[in-house]
Amino acid sequence: MRVEAVSLNFGEVHEAVRPEMPDGTVLGWDAAGVVVQAAADGSGPAEGERVVTLGGEAGWAELRAVPAALLGTAPRDADPGALSTVPVAGLSALHALRQMGSLLGRRVMVTGASGGVGRYAVQLAARAGAHVVAISRSTAQADGLRALGAHEVHPEPAAVQQAVWAVLDNVGGQHLVDAFASLSAGGSLISVGRSSEADAVLSPDALLGTGGRHDRSIRTFFLFGDPTTDFSADLTWLAGEIAAGTLDPGISWRGPWTRHAEAVKVLLDRRLHGKAVLDLE
Repeated sequence: MRVEAVSLNFGEVHEAVRPEMPDGTVLGWDAAGVVVQAAADGSGPAEGERVVTLGGEAGWAELRAVPAALLGTAPRDADPGALSTVPVAGLSALHALRQMGSLLGRRVMVTGASGGVGRYAVQLAARAGAHVVAISRSTAQADGLRALGAHEVHPEPAAVQQAVWAVLDNVGGQHLVDAFASLSAGGSLISVGRSSEADAVLSPDALLGTGGRHDRSIRTFFLFGDPTTDFSADLTWLAGEIAAGTLDPGISWRGPWTRHAEAVKVLLDRRLHGKAVLDLE
């Protein structure tokens, strides 16, 4: 694939500035572009098709090769920058929400709702019929989150008065502790991210099952937990929704590759709500 655009994730950017990274390492998880050489066995898309790709490395390159299971096809007129936001953020939100089971008519909390994964989670949970409780420290993001489908917006989980069925937590630390306390019986918290980089300290009382708090759980999440997972159908569906305008990619910073240092700094300084995209063409 010839790379046309990449989106940045905090995890890969954090790795990029680590002094122990070997020289010549090519980073990058999310990339979109056009196929320039189809797979010889015919397992992937044809030459000239627009695709969105996922991988553990080599997204920040002019050319990228990935297995067919890690790419999805997209309409030819789709914006590659918007498509590039899909792989890590969109797939993480989609697969974490699926772990919660049916969301129809249930209260679902999303912490870190103004981030990349959070914005996708708010939109997808709302479309699944959930009553979405969005958590964002930035009050300026409230109207935008409601426009994406959030029914409630709060600055922190402790401000939520009514119990929720499930939580998609992107923050960790005290947010995780308070979000877990808000779960109703049988509910689950899916820990997707730890953007606070703070410890989550649960008191012994937090784990009591009395007073309608029984059967609650905290579950870990790792997108690549099962190496045999085929993401192609999900990537194709998400790309189609982006192209159709029914999912908002949440691009809040965009520029040419020559400004990559600026994009990295914005992410590391935690000054970004949504996704940062770099265009290679």
